[in-house]
Amino acid sequence: MNDPHVHSHRHPPAADDPSSGYEPLERAIRELLIEKGILDAAAIQRRIEAMDSLTPANGARLVARAWIDPAYKARLLEDAAGLLAEEGFELEHSPTVRVVENTGDVHNVIVCTLCSCYPRMVLGLPPAWYKKKAYRARVVREPRAVLAEFGTELPDGVEVRVHDSTADLRYIVLPRRPEGTDDMDEDALAALVTRDALIGTAPARAPGES
Repeated sequence: MNDPHVHSHRHPPAADDPSSGYEPLERAIRELLIEKGILDAAAIQRRIEAMDSLTPANGARLVARAWIDPAYKARLLEDAAGLLAEEGFELEHSPTVRVVENTGDVHNVIVCTLCSCYPRMVLGLPPAWYKKKAYRARVVREPRAVLAEFGTELPDGVEVRVHDSTADLRYIVLPRRPEGTDDMDEDALAALVTRDALIGTAPARAPGES
C-alpha cells in the first residue's frame, strides 16, 4: 500500500503551527542578513511575492499537455526533473521530482510525513491540511479513509500507493484524464486539473463540474 522507498529527512518534524519555533529564527536570520548587507529588504520581499504568486496552474498545464501528447507524457514520467528544468522551472534546492501516474488499477497520493516538502515551484504553496500532523500520519496508515474524507471513493480492486516526499525528492500526481474530454484543447483540459488532483486526494474534474 505504501511507497516501498524509504526516505530520510534532514530536518525535524514541523509542528501543526509552522510559525512555532521557526518564525523567530527566520526573522533573526533575515534581520542579520540585511544588517550585514548580504541581502536587502526589497529583494527579500520580491522573493516572497514571487513565491506567493505561484499556483497549481503550472502543474495543471503539465498534466493537460501530457494527456494530449504521448511523447511528452513519457518524458514527464521518465525524467520529470530534467523536463521541468528545460521548461524554466526553478526547482528549489535542486531536488529530484518524480511524476506518478494514476491508472484504472493504481491511485497515487503524496505526503511528507515529517514536515511539508512539496514541489512549490510547480504546484504553488501547499494547502494548510497538507502540513497538519493529522494528514501526514493518517494518510500513511489509512489512505482509503483519508481519501474518502476528501470525497474520493476508490473501488476495492484499486491499489493505493502513498509516496513520501523529502527534501531531495518531491512527487507530483498525474491524474487520470476524465471521460468525455476527447475534443477538449489543452487550456480546457488544464482547467479540469485541481491542486488536490495533483496531490492525489481527488480526481481531475469531469467536464462541466464546478
